[in-house]
Amino acid sequence: MHTILDTGLLWWITVIDIPAMSALFYMNMRTRREGEKRHHVMREDMSEFKLDVARNYAATSEMKDLEIRLINHLLRIESKLDKTALKTEGLIGNK
Repeated sequence: MHTILDTGLLWWITVIDIPAMSALFYMNMRTRREGEKRHHVMREDMSEFKLDVARNYAATSEMKDLEIRLINHLLRIESKLDKTALKTEGLIGNK
């Protein structure tokens, strides 16, 4: 009587299937390790970038202060121009 193992299934499993599955397992583990390393490097790079931005770029409060100073300065210029325009109209009206 023939069994499944007599038909070459045992040979197929030992010669082809086990080495192929071992290679796939090894490739999977290697890919996972490389992915974890890349992920770790990417997280470090992102942390360094965040730190660089925090050090070198203006804070929101500084930008608000600058905006207030610019608005105040522009309002003073506008009031001076208004006074000059009124004086000019007065001079032209007196002629």
